[in-house]
Amino acid sequence: MARGMSNVSLRVEEDTENPPSAVPGPPDGGYGWVCVAACFTINCFTWGVVSSYGVFLGYYLEKDIYPAATPMDFAFIGGLNFSVAMLASPAVTVLVRRNPIGIHLPMLLGVVFQTSGFITASFATRIWHLYLTQGVLVGLGVGFSYLPSIAILSQWFSRRRSLANGISAAGSGIGGLIFSFAVRAAISNISLAWALRMTGLVSGFMNIMATIAIRSRNHIIQPKQHPFDMNLLGRYDVGLVLGWAFVSMLGYITLLFSMSNFARSIGLDDSQAASATALLNLGTALGRPFIGVISDRYGRIETAGLITFVCAISVFAIWVPATSYGVTILFVIINGAILGVFWVTIGPICTEVVGLVELPSMLSLAWLVIVLPTTFSEVIALKLRREKSAREFLYPQIFAGLAYLIASLIVLELWRVRRRRIVVDQARNYETS
Repeated sequence: MARGMSNVSLRVEEDTENPPSAVPGPPDGGYGWVCVAACFTINCFTWGVVSSYGVFLGYYLEKDIYPAATPMDFAFIGGLNFSVAMLASPAVTVLVRRNPIGIHLPMLLGVVFQTSGFITASFATRIWHLYLTQGVLVGLGVGFSYLPSIAILSQWFSRRRSLANGISAAGSGIGGLIFSFAVRAAISNISLAWALRMTGLVSGFMNIMATIAIRSRNHIIQPKQHPFDMNLLGRYDVGLVLGWAFVSMLGYITLLFSMSNFARSIGLDDSQAASATALLNLGTALGRPFIGVISDRYGRIETAGLITFVCAISVFAIWVPATSYGVTILFVIINGAILGVFWVTIGPICTEVVGLVELPSMLSLAWLVIVLPTTFSEVIALKLRREKSAREFLYPQIFAGLAYLIASLIVLELWRVRRRRIVVDQARNYETS
């Protein structure tokens, strides 16, 4: 039944994406696989690098480096990596539309922002220096590099769209795994300053290579590129997608940035805490292509809803009772594979809801909507901690689990709305035939 419904929805999606007289269908391969490799690299050296902030966060909280800094300051800096990246979306959308080399100009600017952010952070002596460098500049770098790339794979793939996006999104897991170990080793054996500098230089070089390789099909598709499309914002199904994005990010950021501190709170040492963050990213790398495969097979919306619900169950069933290293590692591997379902499915779901022509405008709305949760989730989590308690992270755990649970209910409503639309379209087609 689910397979049949997804096939019907695929036909509706193809009609929406490719008006018969206007746009040729995606080639579903060819140079698209080079773009998959480029997007994988961009994810690896933008979000993967940002994912390792949990290691920096643990070090900042442990050492009194910056005068007058509080745990909230460091939590905000990690949130800025996400929120500033998302806030850049209107500027990125306009820049892509108005310059002759399309996506490549903002992506090159992103390399400059991110690299300079990490290098200048290595010279920071005050907490506001860190806000501007590792917070704002790195966030701008991630936004300008990543945002132009997210719509590219949907332009190259149709039948394998979610698989391509899943492989691409796995890059953040690989990057997070590499940098979690590398940053911890560099801080311990060299210095914090050189850990920041090496992170900036390595990520900058790799992102330049990816930017050179990637190609869009904007000249064929001629997408609408509105930074804030009010017509889309007024649609109920679009509102549901944006609601899912907002609420699921509350759980995602809490999980991503809290694991290293949680590990310490239950008595694990620095090495075990770093391993927890790294293995969370390993789970991400292994799970995201799998999510892409089942999403292509059983439906993008159906898969997103089910896996978002499983995230909630895993938090309550495994993370909340976890008090040992073994159970923590079990949780981070299982949950790492599924907690980032948003990043795998947001492109394909937006394409299914609004079509390829409206995709950049829809994604711009999605990025703006998640600014608040990405900024404040970890701040809320740290505020909810019960310091000096045996269950210090109980309330942040409940907060993350409830966020995923509510998000899954929003996707259930989106599935109901889309299913009803398909039934109505079928009835109309039957009447006209």
